[in-house]
This record gives sequence, C-alpha cells and structure tokens, in this order.
Amino acid sequence: MLEKYFSAPKTLRRLRGGICGPYVDAFADDLNRDGYAPGSAVRYIRAAAHLGCFVHRRGGVLTDIDLNILDSFSCHLHRCRCPHFRRGKISYHAHFGVKLFHRHLVERGICESQPVQEAPATPVLVTAFCDWFRTHRGVREPTLRHYARGATDLLCTLGDDVAQWNARALRDFLLERARQCGTSTTQKLITSLRAFLRFLTFRGECRDDLALAIPAVAHWRLARLPRCLSAEEVNRLIAASNGTTPGRLRDRAILLMLARLGLRSGDVAALRLSDIDWNNGTLQVTGKGRYQVRLPLPQDVGDALLRYLDCRPANVATDHVFLRSNAPCRPFTSGDGVSSVVKHALKRANIDAPARGAHLLRHTAATEMLRNGVPLDQAGLVLRHRSIDMTAYYAKADVALLKQVAQPWPEVKR
Repeated sequence: MLEKYFSAPKTLRRLRGGICGPYVDAFADDLNRDGYAPGSAVRYIRAAAHLGCFVHRRGGVLTDIDLNILDSFSCHLHRCRCPHFRRGKISYHAHFGVKLFHRHLVERGICESQPVQEAPATPVLVTAFCDWFRTHRGVREPTLRHYARGATDLLCTLGDDVAQWNARALRDFLLERARQCGTSTTQKLITSLRAFLRFLTFRGECRDDLALAIPAVAHWRLARLPRCLSAEEVNRLIAASNGTTPGRLRDRAILLMLARLGLRSGDVAALRLSDIDWNNGTLQVTGKGRYQVRLPLPQDVGDALLRYLDCRPANVATDHVFLRSNAPCRPFTSGDGVSSVVKHALKRANIDAPARGAHLLRHTAATEMLRNGVPLDQAGLVLRHRSIDMTAYYAKADVALLKQVAQPWPEVKR
C-alpha cells in the first residue's frame, strides 16, 4: 500500500528501513481505509517515519513511545535538524500524524495504551435515575447526560440524604445557579431537576410535593415569531450545495430532508439504510421517546439520496446513511454534525439567518406547510408533535392569514 503514496525507490527504502519500517505499510493501509486524502496520508506517513528516527536517535525502541515521547517530539519539531525530514514551517499534519501512528501501534499491541484519567464516580441515585428514564421514557444519551449533570450537582450541594431536602433549599439552589447562567440554561436545569425529583417521589425517597418547589423562569414561548427562512432563501441554500463531490451530494441530501420533512438533526444523524422503503416511497423516523413514524419521501429528496448513496464510501462497516466527509469516514456521533452542515451551507449561500442550526430548517418546513394550506393537525403529524399547541406556534408566521381573522382594534373613548 505504501506504493500508492510514494513512487521513488529511494524513499520507499528509507521509509521501510527505520524502526517504524515493519509497520509503515499497515499504517498506510489504515489511512487509506479511513478515507484520508492522499496528500494528508503522505504527510502522516512522513511524520511516522520522523518519529521513528527521533526515538532511534535517543536510543529507544517503538515500545517506548507514549504521550511523554510525543510531547518531546513536538518540542523537537521546532528545532529539528534531522536529514530528510526538516521542511521549514512545522505543520499541523506532523503533530496529528504521530498521534495517528501511536494509536495504530496501540491497536496492534506494540505500545501500551495510556491510562485514561477516571471520571468522578456517578452517584448511585443518578445512575438509577438515568436507567429509569432510559427505560420508561426512551430518552437518548445526550439528554441523559444533561439531566445527570443537574441531578449530580443537586446531590453534591444538598447532600445524599434526600429525605432531608426541603423547598427552601431547592429554591436557593436553583436561584444561585440562575445567577451564573442565562435564561435558556436555567430552563434546561429546571426541567432536569423536576424530572429527578419526580423520580425520587416515584421511589418514595422524598416528599411528594418537592418537584413543585422548583420555581419557573419568566418566559413566554409564543412571544416571538418562529425563526425561519423564506422560500427564496431555502432555494439559495440548497443551490449552494450543488456539485458532484461526495461532500456536496451529502450536504444537498441532508438539506432537502431537513427543509422538506422538518426532521430534527438527531433524526438525520440516526437514519439507517433499512429505514428507507424505496418501493413505497416512505421513510421511517424514530424521534423523541422512541416515537416512530413513517413519512412520505418526496421525489427531490429521494433523488438526492440516490445520488449520494451512489458515491457513499462502501468500505465503511455501518448502515447509517450519512457519514462524515472528513476522515475517518464514520457516522455522525450526534446531531451536531448535521447542524454543522447547515451552518456551512448558510455561509456558502451568504444568508444572514436568525439561527445557524438544523432546527432553523425545521421551523422553515413547518411555516411553509401552514402557508400552503396544510391543516394544523396534519402538519403536527409530519412534525411528530404530541400536542397541537406546539404546531400552532408556527401559525403566527402566516401574516396574510392572520390579517383575515384579526379583530379591529376598538376605538378608545374619552
């Protein structure tokens, strides 16, 4: 595999002749498998050989390579005088390449894995809370991590004896945290604390009314208009991802799914090949609380998906539909990667949007459905809302319709 990146016999002999030589070809195989660009792979292989030269000059062997050796090598790069390797300005690729090579050696048992600093132990009550929430509510791991932080902080502040907690202590805890963060963070903390206290009540470990002691923050959800794009801006956004490269084809398919079906970012990241029914033209989506629904697959979305799947890396052992475009080619770990696709597309299209994440297109899809005459209950089914009040939030965006039903302002008599 090394011949894919280097052709000069002298260079090949040098790369295979050092102490890293027996493992350079396998390292090149890993880089090719993970989808690294040839130019990056060449730099990473050179960095691996450079690391071997550095260790050999110090009288060491490959098994000596650890995090301390990597730190010493990083310092060496700034004053390097090694033949064949000094190339003036030190690049990011040299630092990252040796980390990849060290990981390669660890996976093959050549080097010992470095001990990872253990995270603080999660309280038993919080672990039980997460298990209960995961089982009975279908909550996903990112939400559980957020809830666990609030519950752990509460236990550490008020103590493990939850039977001694009272309403005053809970209110003081929340107000103290509210002074340290914004309204949105405070609202999320309120949600997690109430859920944790309801769990404790369910187990009979605290008073039944303690969840009511958590005060609310003044916030009116319906006080502002939905943050969305116009139809012209949506067309510009999708056009900004036109192209034939795998990255552009993937971005176009993601943007169309978000804009046409109003999916959440996590829905797109978790989408699997088995969820697409090509014969019936439908798409199965699993949303919050393991709530599953089968949605119609619009023609333009299906066409964009087919074009992307034709060039999707085939050597990745996963059935997730969408993969990262940067090596290593793996599925998105969360919806953040999908939101990043929207963010970069907005920048390419030069759109000054009121928000930058994937939820912007969910708002846009909802308002477009209502503007085109889709009834509230049917729009709610597509958006998978549990309550029609959630869908009614988007009705405010149709100003023309609101003008037809708005009552005239009464005259003020003096």
